[in-house]
Amino acid sequence: MKKAFTLLELVFVIVVIGILAAVILPRTKTNPVQEAAVQVLSHIRYTQHLALIDDKYDSSDANWYKKRWQIVFSSNASSDNQWGYTIFADTVGGSTGNPNKDEIAINPQNPQQRMTGGQTASNDLDINDATFIGMNKLNLGKSYSITNVTFSNSCQVNGSTRIAFDYMGRPIKGNLSSNASAYDANDLIQNDCNITLTDGTETATIQITPETGYAKVIF
Repeated sequence: MKKAFTLLELVFVIVVIGILAAVILPRTKTNPVQEAAVQVLSHIRYTQHLALIDDKYDSSDANWYKKRWQIVFSSNASSDNQWGYTIFADTVGGSTGNPNKDEIAINPQNPQQRMTGGQTASNDLDINDATFIGMNKLNLGKSYSITNVTFSNSCQVNGSTRIAFDYMGRPIKGNLSSNASAYDANDLIQNDCNITLTDGTETATIQITPETGYAKVIF
């Protein structure tokens, strides 16, 4: 006589599987805010890496320090009024503090793309333009529903939302274009810098330590 499961046993197994699925599946769901924070952390570290390997010092240029690599967060018409960010070195013209297309970092995984979520410098940096050469992932609003990006007072100058790095990887606050020397008073970040992302419900914070520029995510 062949052995087989009874209907009651099959129903019991199905019920157990259903209970396990109800417990486990919610824990495997992605959290867009956390994903955004991990991505931003990676790109902050990449900005620091660029600063370490691309020292902008030039004895023939009195404003060389304005050309340091930086990451700037903004919400503008070219990002569809969503929060995004751009990695660039302000090397063109008079170092205005605004990214020019030729100043924006190239995506190392796709040389045809620039590392911006939308900037006003040209049509092909507008995320809604068919010729957009930026990266959709860097538009935090569109990709992760981020509604606000805030900087702690320790890394703000007149409400700035940007961080630059010197050749030693030390984090610098504020808009470099307004600086009068390589290290204006208190330019170097002296206390932990907290960059907080939120979608209105969830929050995540990227913390950058002074001097070393070490960055981590705090959930």
